[in-house]
Amino acid sequence: MSIQLSTPTDRQSAEALARSKGEPEWLVALRGEAAELAATLGWPKPEKMNIEKWNLTAVGAYEQAVAVGSASELPEVVRELVTDGTENILVQQNSGAVYGKLSAELAAKGVIFTDLETACKEHGELVQKYLFQALKKEEDKLTALHAALWNGGVFLYVPKNVEVEVPLQAILATTKAEASFAPHILIVADSHSRVTYVDNVVAAHNDANAYVHHAGVEVFVGPGAVVRFGSIHQLSEGGVDLTLRRAVIDNDGRIEWIISDLNDGATLSDTSSLLKGNGSSSDAKVISIGKNSQQMSITTRAVHFGLSSESDMITRAVMKDSATAIINGITKIEKGATKANGQQTERVLMLSPKARGDANPILLIDEDDVKAGHAASVGQVNPEQVYYLMSRGISKAEAERLIIYGFLIPVVTEIPIDAVREQLERVLERKLG
Repeated sequence: MSIQLSTPTDRQSAEALARSKGEPEWLVALRGEAAELAATLGWPKPEKMNIEKWNLTAVGAYEQAVAVGSASELPEVVRELVTDGTENILVQQNSGAVYGKLSAELAAKGVIFTDLETACKEHGELVQKYLFQALKKEEDKLTALHAALWNGGVFLYVPKNVEVEVPLQAILATTKAEASFAPHILIVADSHSRVTYVDNVVAAHNDANAYVHHAGVEVFVGPGAVVRFGSIHQLSEGGVDLTLRRAVIDNDGRIEWIISDLNDGATLSDTSSLLKGNGSSSDAKVISIGKNSQQMSITTRAVHFGLSSESDMITRAVMKDSATAIINGITKIEKGATKANGQQTERVLMLSPKARGDANPILLIDEDDVKAGHAASVGQVNPEQVYYLMSRGISKAEAERLIIYGFLIPVVTEIPIDAVREQLERVLERKLG
């Protein structure tokens, strides 16, 4: 089944699509309200980047997913990413989930790991409590459009005091440029729980085809809980990747972001931690590589509300050819967040005189008794380091590759799944080749 939607969509078509999928009435109403908002709001305006020049309207048509019985039936580009022996995996292809597994052990502990559309039907009361509470549908046209049209997605719930020892993996793939691809990831970690989640966002179709991946991520970290969230994006040149991530962290909770934006097309990546609780903490590590005439807006943000809350942000970007990257780091310490500590570092490595990389550290401090700091740099490969390696018998090209890889290693080593980390290394080799 395929239903074409215009952009911005209208309430009637959004509600019709929701009802055709058998969604509960509360979700039908939410989509309708969001569709109306999308018609009235403006697109987001990231620092120094006019995304309205991008192809934002190629959202595609909803395509009903066809489930497969085993991983062997998945497209090759997806099979390559499936970790051998995993018992906990979810796969979305285009507009919906097609494959999923959850170990009996985790299910017995009350862990829920399924696609979000299914969760809205089977765990509606739980999902409704959190859905679009961190990422507000009324924020701008992008959030409203996403709330109206999201499909497939991921729902992960970890009950109180449950520690999930093995990482959970999701693979989100677009195999048809004309099919809507708009996953929404919702993670809820109850008090004193612990979980690691990693996803891959990948394209498997002609680079020349235009398409939009508009995605939303909401993470709710309960008191004393820890969530590690890893994500590797590698969409093709024709794609526009619009991904907004929000985490809300309660007392003594912790979020760890590991974000790899390795697309070949235009990228808007916005990752925010809202440190609501006392003693809450956030650690964000982001890498990005730009090539050709690619444009990227990468924003990492921490907003401190809680006493003694802490945040750290590290962003590393490598720019080739005539690519452009605007790297924003924003630390906001609200009035009353005494003893807060916010640190950030943005570094951009330029490999071409035509490439552009702006590092913009921003500190917004409304409280006196706090610590905050930033460091930012934009530079080229150090010729002395190249010379030293060449003096050891290494070619110039290999020397530069090693230096670049060393520049990115603080993030690469943080990927919690060996197979995913190896896959990331292969992507880096391709983009730096």
